[in-house]
Amino acid sequence: MKIIFMGTPDFSVPVLQALVDAGHDILAVYSQPPRPAGRGKKDRPSPVQKRAEALGLPVRSPVSLKSPEAQAAFAALEADIAIVVAYGLILPQPVLDAPRLGCLNIHASLLPRWRGAAPIHRAIMAGDAETGVCIMQMEAGLDTGPVLLRDVVQIGAETTTGALHDQLAAMGAGLIVTALDRLPDLAAIPQPEDGVTYAAKIDKAEARVDWTAPAPQVDQLIRGLSPFPGAWCEVAGERVKLLGSRLADGPGAPGRVLSGFTIACGEGAVEVTQVQRSGKRPMSAAEALRGLDLGVQIT
Repeated sequence: MKIIFMGTPDFSVPVLQALVDAGHDILAVYSQPPRPAGRGKKDRPSPVQKRAEALGLPVRSPVSLKSPEAQAAFAALEADIAIVVAYGLILPQPVLDAPRLGCLNIHASLLPRWRGAAPIHRAIMAGDAETGVCIMQMEAGLDTGPVLLRDVVQIGAETTTGALHDQLAAMGAGLIVTALDRLPDLAAIPQPEDGVTYAAKIDKAEARVDWTAPAPQVDQLIRGLSPFPGAWCEVAGERVKLLGSRLADGPGAPGRVLSGFTIACGEGAVEVTQVQRSGKRPMSAAEALRGLDLGVQIT
């Protein structure tokens, strides 16, 4: 097929590669414009732009698709279909209507649960037992379109957003290739009205650990915000990111250090398994404890 690909972050890269490997004709790659990043705050192209350029594909980075000029340039490609995954810009109706077969979106949840910006984080933070990927026919609403294909994955007791992100990205890449192969025969199933939830963008203000919360909630916060933005607490005045955890036994006042990096919560306890100290690389909790004195209480 003649495809316009639209994506920006790391999550989108395996999908672009899979479409190329499957032999589809990528007419153009749309990605958000380079943004200032790093210590020098120099403009850095998105992961999708980097991969597209390495593949020799033309890249377009409009700030918006709302202007008649941007919409005309999109339509002039005369694509069969557009594949959209974590692009980050709203597609106006003229853009949705331009490809002959419309636009398909790869969404990292089991719609209608977790529509919106942060479905992977929110699924873990809510303690969901499973999640997955949906191939959705796009329409004007936020992730409201009918679903063509879906696949499910279990969320393990120690799964982090980082690990689940990579698993779902690979799953989405395989699923979209299957969907394109089967497209004439796939039924578009409307999403049910029951069970709709919204995955709001992660606010860094959510990231501080509240040790008075029950242990499952603390554990889900730590794993759901790993590796970014990273749940954190203070240890002897030092801000420490907590990047991995599991549920543990042991009573104690909230924030009480029970043993090693096992911390009492409002109910139960959590064993922290991976941390990142300020200015240092991520490391195991055991390694961190060789240079970090937790004392008897952390906040």
